[in-house]
Amino acid sequence: MARDRGRDRSAVPRRLPGRVAALAAALAVGAALYGLQSAGALAPHSDPAWTWALPGGMPQPRVPAANPMSRGKVAIGHRLFYDARLSGNGTQSCATCHRPQLAFTDGRATPVGSTGESLPRNSPSIVNSAYRSTLTWANPALVTLEKQMEVPLFATHPVELGVNDKNKGEVLGRIRRDGWYAKRFPQVFRTARRPISWTNVIRSIAAFERSIVSAGSKYDRYLRGTATLSTPERRGMDLFMGEEAECHHCHGSFLFDDQDTYVGSPVEPLKFHNTGIYNVGETGEYPYPNRGLFEITGRAKDMGAFRAPSLRNVARTAPYMHDGSVATLKEVVDNYAAGGRVIAAGPYAGDGRRNPHKDPLIRQIDLSEEDRADIVAFLLTLTEPDFSQDPRFADPFKRKR
Repeated sequence: MARDRGRDRSAVPRRLPGRVAALAAALAVGAALYGLQSAGALAPHSDPAWTWALPGGMPQPRVPAANPMSRGKVAIGHRLFYDARLSGNGTQSCATCHRPQLAFTDGRATPVGSTGESLPRNSPSIVNSAYRSTLTWANPALVTLEKQMEVPLFATHPVELGVNDKNKGEVLGRIRRDGWYAKRFPQVFRTARRPISWTNVIRSIAAFERSIVSAGSKYDRYLRGTATLSTPERRGMDLFMGEEAECHHCHGSFLFDDQDTYVGSPVEPLKFHNTGIYNVGETGEYPYPNRGLFEITGRAKDMGAFRAPSLRNVARTAPYMHDGSVATLKEVVDNYAAGGRVIAAGPYAGDGRRNPHKDPLIRQIDLSEEDRADIVAFLLTLTEPDFSQDPRFADPFKRKR
């Protein structure tokens, strides 16, 4: 095809900080060094300082001054992340909805909380969450992992982990009675009167989540010259990053989204997009309670506006969209090529292409079936190996929950 320009190393997301192609040779070394930060390697009576050893092309994450990184804190957070005793009824952990083999998603359209209550929104991946400007689909107020962690722990509707005023003491008591935690919390939180507290539980889990930095996909290896893209993958890359398919407008950062932040990055307006997935009754409405930024602002123009998710590891994170209502990557590409989704019948019937609140970037694009297949082929190159096989991130309890 005329668009096949060969192996063009300049084809990187447009907002990528620095030149990834020049830095990518450091990826292998960075990954090896980062492996030395293994969360389980906490020496007795110590809490070694954390040193970022990042894959090439990944900038240094911002870390809140109130919660500096340390190896001991990450080790505690790693264990807590997989510990079902942290839920009210002892049945679920953070990893229930963020499974490492699925790039820390859960494979469901929407998750189910510890009491059986369904949640309205798809579980997002937490890989590279240290770089995210906001931490949920459509809440601009949740800008730190520490603040976001309060939602799955303490939310009452819908219930996630189900910790509440009645059981908070009991749940924390389970952690305090565990010898592993009883030894390590005082090493890490040395000045705290009671080291095992909810504040320090949250700080530890946030530190572990912040440590999940990765960039080892085929695409990353291509950038550093250790992998070759196939002809369809290269064509798909050209389409994705060019003005024909225009995917890069919302997925053009090094995370393949448009809400990234890092040390030294400029402060930019937060972006949320209505992509025409719904137009209920031809009124512009999205189904309640999934009405996006509108739920926070009450402004009509924010109806159906959600954050553009990172496309890294997208082959492992199906189903797609904020409510998991799109099953395959092909369907995602088809909907965008059409300029919105048409739902012919049922309670959500409507022509999303005509949603009055739709982002102007979402418009009909003339893509052949081959073009669409090529874009999907490129998207598949953004996926990394199974994170459950990486001891930095795998279940430390060594058993299925």
